[in-house]
Order: sequence, then C-alpha cells, then structure tokens
Amino acid sequence: MKLYDIAFVCRSKNAGPFQVTIDLMFKDLESYKKIMDSAAFNVEKIGELYNVAPADIAIKPFERILTVKVVLPRNSSSGSSKDTDVYGSQQHFPLANLEI
Repeated sequence: MKLYDIAFVCRSKNAGPFQVTIDLMFKDLESYKKIMDSAAFNVEKIGELYNVAPADIAIKPFERILTVKVVLPRNSSSGSSKDTDVYGSQQHFPLANLEI
C-alpha cells in the first residue's frame, strides 16, 4: 500500500525560501498510527527519496489533529534560476509514492 492510499490529504508547499513542508492528513487514528508505526516512514527513507541528509529532515507528528508535517530543505531557494517548483507544490509526489 502506498502512502497516498492512506492519507486523506498529501500536499507540499514552501516553508520560506529554503524549506518545503509536506502535510499528511488522515481521516482516522488507525490510519495515522499505521503511518507513524511504519518502519518505512522515517528520516532515513525520506532522505533517500529526496537525496537529503536525514539530519536535515524533521517529522512533526500532531496526533490530536491526525496530521504529520515533514520538513525538508529545498534543492535551491524559491525563485532562484535553478528552481523548478516556485511554490513547492509538487514536492510531495516521492513521499506519497512511499510503500508502507
């Protein structure tokens, strides 16, 4: 099962010019806990998906609202000549495709 099959919402956006956040929202506690307890959902695996050092990734769980925020650095600053996604809105796809 892929992460996008479990998450009710999976989206990304800029968190300033040098970071992007990926928001994962779930309809129920069971789905939320399935992700949080998954051996595949960790900073090492996310680092592999995005070619980012695990130390530069933060997973921020918010169980009360059944949401997880993943924060990672952008490849280039938002709006630079190397930027291919000015709003950071297409960065969730590798994580959404993660096999759980």
